Amino acid sequence: MAQNDSLAKFLDTAVDAAKRAGEIIRNGFYQTKNVEHKGQVDLVTETDKACEDLIFNHLKQQFPTHKFIGEETTAACGATELTDEPTWIVDPLDGTTNFVHGFPFVCISIGLTIGKIPIVGVVYNPIMDELFTGVRGQGAFFNGKPIKVSSQTELVKSLLATEAGTKRDKPTLDASTNRINSLLFKVRSLRMSGSCALNLCGIACGRLDLFYELGFGGPWDVAAGVVIVEEAGGLVYDPSGKDFDITAQRVAASNPHVKDAFIEALRQSE
Repeated sequence: MAQNDSLAKFLDTAVDAAKRAGEIIRNGFYQTKNVEHKGQVDLVTETDKACEDLIFNHLKQQFPTHKFIGEETTAACGATELTDEPTWIVDPLDGTTNFVHGFPFVCISIGLTIGKIPIVGVVYNPIMDELFTGVRGQGAFFNGKPIKVSSQTELVKSLLATEAGTKRDKPTLDASTNRINSLLFKVRSLRMSGSCALNLCGIACGRLDLFYELGFGGPWDVAAGVVIVEEAGGLVYDPSGKDFDITAQRVAASNPHVKDAFIEALRQSE
């Protein structure tokens, strides 16, 4: 494990990078966007690419020996294997569709893994000026104030978040809508914010009680949020109930009280 002074430098550098990228997103948010398609409904803009370049350049200046995995670099150059080396995993603009539509749930997600374990997490929404941070063993914070997951103990009183994803083939859509239909009988209500990283932060600060997503983009969507949830007293796991795998594109999160009931409800929804 990195020493505390190293962890503080990792966190400070990541926050600085997120704030700088946030200025680019804020400036672009109210302007006409140049949009490209990675898939039928999966979008990328010049802002995504500019932010990733800025973040990686900033981190590489401070940590030239570290490894880097980014959403847009991966899309352009192919997947980079996650190793035990210190690795920065970055989504420069989570919620690109929201960004394109002027819907203010967008964020920068910067996570650091060491030994494939998320150690530092920074998620910043520059439109709403909300900064979530977490460092393994040192707690989770929202705009500098400590946060905890909700204390909700009943599914029926829980607020659930998920996402529609980017696939539009009938089998995938049928499975996801059937799952949602089943879960809506068991929870209070459902939200789709359009950002996996912000959904995890919603769990961490108690705005949300339950979250799951299947088939999200990659480790850049969750690397930061996992630390923040766990440091806020929450649990992150595979929707099947197995241990969370950062490379599996499957995630569920909640407070400890509702985990077992949530996993059972997810199992029954299959």
